[in-house]
Amino acid sequence: MLRILIADDHEMVRKGIRELIQDHPGWDVCGEAGDGLTALELALKERPDIAILDISLPLLNGVAATRRLVHECPRTRVLLYTMLDDEESVTNGLAAGARGYVLKTDSAEHLTSAISALGANRPFFSSLVSEILLETVNHRKRSRLDSFTDRELQVAQLIAEGNSNKATARTLGISIKTVESHRASAMRKAGVHTAPELVRFAIKHKLIQA
Repeated sequence: MLRILIADDHEMVRKGIRELIQDHPGWDVCGEAGDGLTALELALKERPDIAILDISLPLLNGVAATRRLVHECPRTRVLLYTMLDDEESVTNGLAAGARGYVLKTDSAEHLTSAISALGANRPFFSSLVSEILLETVNHRKRSRLDSFTDRELQVAQLIAEGNSNKATARTLGISIKTVESHRASAMRKAGVHTAPELVRFAIKHKLIQA
């Protein structure tokens, strides 16, 4: 039995993926989440074979969640299922450790094929994503996000989403002082000095959506 976790902040998208999985013999949904933190918690508990993540997840985006999953659940293969088809999103997602990348504009057959491929421990990319990879493989620019730690990514996203230091500390279960330290480090690495600048950086690098 192939055990699959679904994470998307839109209920109708989760419903569509769930029905596709339930219609396939030998596949089972072991958990669903509407945000990245919940998805990570479920993955650590359920240890799914495959985690299907949207990139634009609240609280912890799909790229950051992928980095955590690859480190903490190495047997779980991550499939990014998203509307984002730009070079930055694709390269960041794959650099984080995703084994598959499918666009929501692709057909349901693409998603089925991707799940089958990852279930057999093979990578899968939609045709447009493959083209982006071919164009960038020899001249990819290093992303500023590559230098961020996982915690710095979490803090930067939560702050950019409008959370205060206190709310961020409560969400992550850490002290306000620790949040302030991670926030300062993230802003330094991003090359910004104010909260509005951090928001613009987060939007540009797909940590949050505009």
